[in-house]
Order: sequence, then structure tokens, then C-alpha cells
Amino acid sequence: MGNTQSSKELAIGLVFIGLVSAAMSSLGAPLVPTVVKVLHIHLAAAQWTLTISLLVGAVMTPVLARLGDGPHRRNVILTTLWVVLAGSVLATLSLGLIGLLVGRALQGVGLGLSALIIGVAKDHFVGSSAQRVVAVVSVTSLAGVGFGYPIAGAVAEFAGLHAAYGIGIVMAGIALVFGYRTLPYERHRVLRKLDITGAGMLGLALALLLYALTQVAGSTLPRIVVVAIGAAALALLVVWVRYERRQSEPLVHLGTLRHPTVLFADSLVFLASIGMYLLLSTSVRYVQTPTTVVYGLGASVLTTGFMLTPFSVLGFAASRIVPILRRTTSDRQILAFSAGVVLISLIGFACLRSQLWQMFIWIGLAGLGIGAIYAAAPALIISSVPARITTSAIGFNQVLRMVGFSIGSALSASILELYTPRGSTPPLSKGYTAVAIVGIAIITLTIGMTMLSYVRQRRHSAIPLGELQFAEEGVGSGSL
Repeated sequence: MGNTQSSKELAIGLVFIGLVSAAMSSLGAPLVPTVVKVLHIHLAAAQWTLTISLLVGAVMTPVLARLGDGPHRRNVILTTLWVVLAGSVLATLSLGLIGLLVGRALQGVGLGLSALIIGVAKDHFVGSSAQRVVAVVSVTSLAGVGFGYPIAGAVAEFAGLHAAYGIGIVMAGIALVFGYRTLPYERHRVLRKLDITGAGMLGLALALLLYALTQVAGSTLPRIVVVAIGAAALALLVVWVRYERRQSEPLVHLGTLRHPTVLFADSLVFLASIGMYLLLSTSVRYVQTPTTVVYGLGASVLTTGFMLTPFSVLGFAASRIVPILRRTTSDRQILAFSAGVVLISLIGFACLRSQLWQMFIWIGLAGLGIGAIYAAAPALIISSVPARITTSAIGFNQVLRMVGFSIGSALSASILELYTPRGSTPPLSKGYTAVAIVGIAIITLTIGMTMLSYVRQRRHSAIPLGELQFAEEGVGSGSL
């Protein structure tokens, strides 16, 4: 961009739009226990106020990326902000659980904004300026969550649950002002086809899968029906994969998974996201358990918000440290060590959680480990695939991250429901231990995968796939 002043305004505008995505992430986990109290519902139902936004974000990320990969990117961003604003207004109204879920689903659309604004930064800044702006926008999403947690907690503490969800009104409103003022028109970009069928199939399959997970415990449905729903979800995912591979312009380019390194990185991020979110979504429930319960710590929603701040701060720090470590350490070694840090946090939660300060430590360690994983895995992908398909490969990795969050959220609620006595609200303490054990098993699997991959790499020199193989898959660079 030639005009320095307009460049600065655009950079500021992109940061504020990025903060919207961070704010929508901040309005989830800390508020779930408050939803239980205010709406007088079971945890499994309240957990959907978190799960549904993650689910919508997972589906909308590739959809928005494709819609924005053309001449209408400005309008796609602005429309998304209006949707988030509408969802925020709906969530602030006392319309019961259904109204809140619809509002949270609309707010979840904002989770797909990050890829769009990074694309704007890459296209409208050059050289070192582009690198700085992309870095700032990327950091905003992570660091903003850390500051957003205590803000959401404070608003909920002093103004009530629905007012906390109203933070989205302020954030989306400010972002819209900056968006209309600074976002460039890009009519020269080529319009691309949207795979609506693929998006619908993916959304339905994930929704059915998450619903089945939440119905494992405490459901009025017969067990055979729950199993059938889960089986239908998995079958639909298989059909979706086959459908996507036949499309000339698919929603998600699955051809990148033919590269063993990409498959390894995607699998690791998916599993690590599930394990991490089991801890994250469960710990906020645990610390807010009233002291009248034997194990209760009685933390306020404000304190819980501050407890999650170390997660984002140390996660951000890890993302800065990983590039330095990569100069002397292999990516697989970094990933194994990082997963080990997450494993320590889960073991710590399983064994030592009677004091609030212990919870701060375990959450902080989880942030450090997962932050390093999220920094090292994309670097591993970038170094293993042709440059022209990097966007597709990284984009799918981000989608799997959010799908992992969604599964971890739903699974944690289901496990706790299994350990909740009939007629009781708080689960038994061993329910939290059970969640930690499941997380430990999942992270242990990721460490085993990483070590096996490292051994194979040492035995055999890596043979990168050539451009020809990827060309046969029809993989392009402009979409997920």
C-alpha cells in the first residue's frame, strides 16, 4: 500500500477485527458453570454454549476462506461481523437455552475471521511490513484470549451472564467501524466456487458426532439410538471424504494428507487439541464448584478468568520460543517435548488439584505445551510440502484444531455427567480424575506417534513429495 496513513489504519483495523475472533473464544469455557446456575440446567446441556460455537467455527473457517478467496473478501468480513453482532445481541437477551445457543452459534461464525484478515495483510503489505502485520494479527488471536477471559469473568461477576455475552456487541461494533473505513475493495480477484454440499455434509457429520458424545451419559434416548447416531456421523464423514476427493474445487483439500509428514502433523494437532480441551473445559468447572461440596474451591467466574490468562500468555511465549529452538532441535523433538508438557499438566490435574494455585500451574503448563505444538506443527508442514499448497495444508490443520476443541468440550461434559449422581448438580471428584485419565491416554498416544515418527525419520531420509504428485491431486493454493 502506497499511502502510509492508510496502511496504518488498515493494520489497526485488522487488529480490531482479529480481537473479535479472540473475544468469541473468551466467551466460552469460563461461563459454562454460570450457565448451569442461571438457567438451572445440567452441565451437558450448558456445555453446548461452548461446543456449538467451536463447531460452527470449525465448519465456517474453510467456508469463509473460500468465500473470501475472491473479489468479495471485504463484504465477507463485514457480513461476518454483522452476524457476530446479531448473535451477541441475541445472547444478551433472556431467551432461555435455545436463544442462547442460537446466539452462541452466530458468534462462532467469528472464529473463521483469522484466515481472512491474515490474507488481507499478506496481499496489501509488502516485505517486512507484511511480516510484521501478519505477526501482530496472529498474536492478537492468542494474546487477546488471555486478556478476554478475565474481562468476560468480570462482566459476568458484576453485571450477570447475559451481559458477558454482550461483550461481542462492543467488539463487533468497533470492528465494523474500522472495517467499513479501512478494508480495501478487491474487485480484481477471481471469484471461486463454494462447495456448499461439502460444507453441509461436514457440519451435519460433526453435529451428529458431538451430539452422540454428549448423550453417552444421562440421556433419555436408548443406548442403541445413541450408538446409531454416532455410527451415522462416522459414516457421513467417510462419505464426505470420498466426496471431497472427487471435487475439482473442494471445501477442504484432503490430497495434502497423502504426505506422511502432513498426516502426522494433522493427527498430532487433532489429538493434542482434544486432550488439551478436556483439561481446559473441565478445570473451569472444577474451580467454580462451591465450597459446600467436599472438593469445591469456590472460585468466582472472575478468578476463573484470571486462571486462564497464564494459558494464553505462556502459549504466546511458546510460539516465540519455538522458532529459536528449531535452529538446533528437530520439529519432532520439539513436538514430543511439548506434548510431554501437556501430559504433565494432565497428570498434575489428576493428582494435585486441592489448591487454586495448583490449578494455575497446570493450566499454565498446558498453555506452554499446546502453544509450542501449534507453533511447531505448521512449521513442520511448511517444510514438507510445495510452497503452492502451503495455505491448503495449514488451513486444514487449523480446522482439525477446532474440531478437536469441539470433541474435547463435548467429551468432557459427557464424562462428568457419567459421574454425577441422579438429582445432584456437581459431579463426584473422581469424575474429574476420569477426564484427566482420558486426556492422559490421548496425549500419551500423541507422544508415541511423535517418537515413532522421529525414529522412522532417523532410519530413512525424508523424501519430499514432488510437485507432480500434488498436481495429480488437484491441490491449489487458494483455499483450505
